[in-house]
Amino acid sequence: MKISKIILYDEPTVPEIQLDRLEKFFTKAFQIKIETRNNFFNGLDDKTYEKIASTKIFDIKKPFQKHNTSVKDILSEKENIDMSQKEEMPLYDGIEFQKIISELIPDNENKIDILNVIFTNKLTCTFDDSDFRYHGRSLIASNPAIISTTGMIEAPAKPKQYYIELMTNFSKERVDEIKKKYKGQFLEYHDSHLSEISEGYLLQSIMYYETGEAFCENVNCRCYNAHWQKDLFRSQINNKKFCKKHEEILNKFKQN
Repeated sequence: MKISKIILYDEPTVPEIQLDRLEKFFTKAFQIKIETRNNFFNGLDDKTYEKIASTKIFDIKKPFQKHNTSVKDILSEKENIDMSQKEEMPLYDGIEFQKIISELIPDNENKIDILNVIFTNKLTCTFDDSDFRYHGRSLIASNPAIISTTGMIEAPAKPKQYYIELMTNFSKERVDEIKKKYKGQFLEYHDSHLSEISEGYLLQSIMYYETGEAFCENVNCRCYNAHWQKDLFRSQINNKKFCKKHEEILNKFKQN
């Protein structure tokens, strides 16, 4: 295993992501050093906030295009508001966002044996050439790896019937009623399952960095790339195991 240390950066607007829990879980699983840090985005200079704001997406059906940012955009990045309080959900190009984060990692920690993992409440997306549109992502697998807590909630789809019922009447009262009806079938903001599910995405980021493959096609594996909330619950909460292939890979990691 080439990773000797993992640095986890906190997301303070999502207190459900318990870095101390992740630290204990991965220290026990891999016997490697885990270090937790405060929010990665605190105390950056205005130029960096401007760069981050410039990665926002304004047309989901077109590949990324840089745009000019405003003072309001920069202030919004500084505030790092809880996304559950946002009336409109901003989208960020995950690849461009990851490039900016890479530039901010100190040289002494930008090493092949150190995996930096940034938790963020920003909804990271990537453009899919197969259907020519952006899709929300929970994980941008690289080093540094980006794990979007908002992506866990917004990227995997809710039950089909949920959307069908929403289309019949989109009033706030009706939305609240439908959410209550399907409660427990999908993640919500400040959901108690977020920390547990983040374990799976962190495992996927480690898998990608070590093997070049983050995801599995087996829905019962923790490395499964869930496109539906029901599959996310199945792989990360109900089953919480690995397929034979990934179990063998993880066992090799532990032996090194």
